[in-house]
Amino acid sequence: MSTAARSLRLAAKRPLATAAGAGAGAARRAGSVVLVRGMTQQPAQTDRDTITRLLYSIGSKNEVSRYLRIFSSSSHPSSPAKFAVIKIGGAILTDQLQELALSLSFLYRVGLYPVVLHGAGPQLNEIIEAAGVVPDYIDGIRITDAKTLGIARRVFLEENLRLVGALEALGTRARPITSGVFTATYLDKDKYGFVGKITRVDKRPIEASIRAGALPILTSLAETTEGQMLNVNADVAAGELAKELEPLKIVYLNEKGGLFHGVTGEKLDVINLDEEYNDLMKQEWVKYGTKLKLREIKELLDHLPRTSSVAIIRPDMLQKELFTDSGAGTLLRRGYRLFKHSSVDAVGVDRLRQIIADRDPDVISGRASVAGELHALTADGLPYTVYGDEPLDAVAIVSHPPGEPPVLRKLLASRTGVLNSVLDNVFNAIKKDHRRLFWTAPADDDVISRSWHFDRADGSFTRAGRSLFWYGVQDAGEVERCVRLFEEKNRIERAYLPLVRRPGGSPGTTPSPPSHSASGTPFSPTGSRRSYSTGTASPMRLGLIGARGFTGTALTSLLSQHPLLELAHVSSRELAGQPLTSYTKRPVVYENLGPERVGEMEKAGEVDAWVLALPNGAGAPFVDAIDRAQGNGVVVDLSADRRFESEGSKWVYGLPELYGRDKLRTAKRISNPGCYATSSQLLLAPLLPYLDPRRPPTVFGMSGYSGAGTKKGQVDADGRPTTLPKVSPDELGLGVRPYSLTDHIHEREAAWHLNTITAAAAGPLPIELAFIPSVGPWFSGIVSVLSAPLDAKLKAADVWELYEEQYTGERLITLQREKVVEVKDVEGRQGWRVGGVQVHSGGERVVVVGGLDNLLKGAATQCLQNLNLALGYDEYTGIPLDQA
Repeated sequence: MSTAARSLRLAAKRPLATAAGAGAGAARRAGSVVLVRGMTQQPAQTDRDTITRLLYSIGSKNEVSRYLRIFSSSSHPSSPAKFAVIKIGGAILTDQLQELALSLSFLYRVGLYPVVLHGAGPQLNEIIEAAGVVPDYIDGIRITDAKTLGIARRVFLEENLRLVGALEALGTRARPITSGVFTATYLDKDKYGFVGKITRVDKRPIEASIRAGALPILTSLAETTEGQMLNVNADVAAGELAKELEPLKIVYLNEKGGLFHGVTGEKLDVINLDEEYNDLMKQEWVKYGTKLKLREIKELLDHLPRTSSVAIIRPDMLQKELFTDSGAGTLLRRGYRLFKHSSVDAVGVDRLRQIIADRDPDVISGRASVAGELHALTADGLPYTVYGDEPLDAVAIVSHPPGEPPVLRKLLASRTGVLNSVLDNVFNAIKKDHRRLFWTAPADDDVISRSWHFDRADGSFTRAGRSLFWYGVQDAGEVERCVRLFEEKNRIERAYLPLVRRPGGSPGTTPSPPSHSASGTPFSPTGSRRSYSTGTASPMRLGLIGARGFTGTALTSLLSQHPLLELAHVSSRELAGQPLTSYTKRPVVYENLGPERVGEMEKAGEVDAWVLALPNGAGAPFVDAIDRAQGNGVVVDLSADRRFESEGSKWVYGLPELYGRDKLRTAKRISNPGCYATSSQLLLAPLLPYLDPRRPPTVFGMSGYSGAGTKKGQVDADGRPTTLPKVSPDELGLGVRPYSLTDHIHEREAAWHLNTITAAAAGPLPIELAFIPSVGPWFSGIVSVLSAPLDAKLKAADVWELYEEQYTGERLITLQREKVVEVKDVEGRQGWRVGGVQVHSGGERVVVVGGLDNLLKGAATQCLQNLNLALGYDEYTGIPLDQA
């Protein structure tokens, strides 16, 4: 169950004050649900604060706060239903009622009130067909006779009450509204029967519900002025409702979660209708229902203010869609056609002056003046282009001298421009014109979040609260050459120029390459978005709990070389008072830190991140203490305790090469994968589309004896605690010992997470995995041999192509086609290696060999990757890549 679900279930057990404050709703699509915020009451403040903090798990605090302010300011006591309209289809009520109720209750808890308008078509069809009647349609409209209308009335009422009941079970007040909102005339009585055409929308029952602190739950039934009930298509009813309420957002909920490109299959994130509609409607794949839906949305938005937009999403992604810049489904908005001008005069100097005064963070903070900023844009006489939309909700100015890298000199957007993706459209127009770009951003921009810049950059560097970003340049040396050029020609503010100077250098100092990152440069053009380093910033402080084992020693050795992490505390009950010899930056002594003390340190902000290197089941008291402290510390758990958290949990699984970096960059709680599980998943992932679901793959894993852990309570000749392996080479007799031959926890872990990939790709069956581990007489290093039955014939070259496609560009993954991976290839290495691909003569079974060091990529190195990402550093800082 998700974090949101758990918190709402707990909140439902507490009394809730009557709800709703001065707020508004949000809806991205004319459809079946309307979200509205009430005007006279507020939810219990503790509930609101709790749920608001939970929102930070899906987006940055700045993003969430910004959208809450926008939505809250959109309503007025005289017209509270300005937030959103959401259309819910009948299938959602049948298949995803609980997720829907949780999502709507989540909004209710932060004072945003949805007005729900739902259909019930599938339920109605089921009852009619059970009675031996085949549903009949003309032009997509259901023919509704008197008998069908009677059934429809009963079905709509039952479904309405089911949703109301589900909401109230979560402590969310809801009011069923099944009549009194829509007035209609017959659409064509002779042709369609009792089907209505809406002529009037009375919003008073909706607003009364909101002011009373209850969510209004509507059906799409209407009445004539004489009182005859008529059936109305739910999409049509939601559209008419949106025209009356003029909400910021109109949301269509469907099972797919968006519109998808008919050729590539990729989800369409944003559609700017004024700019793209005509071209889109000409595409061969835009036909039938897709064409009709686009036409309906266009006609709807043409009736609404340009601030309104439509979103098509899944119910469980409602929070992410509403409160993050990236969104979750497909966003459609009218927008304006974009322009490009080669002079500020074409835009209007006075208009641009006002925009700089209102939006430029440097001007607002007093660091710069309007006149100075306006003069700087054109003083160098270099050619430039002004990008924007007609109302100037987003304006960008790009300087592009011939033969030099282009620089984005200004990027200014209104809140509306960010909310409705005008900013994204302008940036995409720039990308079409410039294959590479550099730009800067301050830390205190209240409108354009830092995460927005990171998401669009290939690399960045942060210094003293200001960041330099770029895309289209992958070589660190090239980045440095570009910055030197900018320095020589004063094309970027001087606050950014010391990036290529020696510490203590002054203007004019000969630049020299910095040496503080693992790659020999502070820049991070790794190809993964949002990678950046903080360069000369003060090191962050790390607390390590449970450091007596082999993994703790490996991690502290790596931390000795990390330029931006300082090991502040290391805890081991058995070694308390002893010096930590594997950490060489400064003297550190083992402490005996209990959960209570750790919680106090977290609350006081003494530590920026914690690593729990404890046995399975031992870390829970420490995690609970850190959570109760409500600090800002990042926690990485090396045990298996948190590796099986469901989607939506605050815990993120930290295998960047497979499951991405974006969630890790905003994560506060990270579960570090197991060593065997890491190797097994990396082996299997490229082959997932080709596995035979009837015959599970098998992985035979062999680990060095360090993988078995250490003995407790051991002392040396002087009576001091010492670290001894639980299994020694002598005990193994220089042989191999199989163990845990079934149900090994890493078997379940690998299958659990690989199934998230197959589920996202709509795979046919869940993946099963057979795993057999053994321990050998060498110290560290794992060799994993995969035998995988296939459902299609492949050649070895085909298999290699799959691995190359999956892992090319990953700096800790090595493809060695020449030879089978052996222990000597991975022991003491930072990354994972794959080799030895062979396909059975029948072509339907493949054997692949992979390997890693169980203490490094299987534990400590992977932990450092996750820490770097979560703390905002370059992913590979402190990791010796020459040892990958």
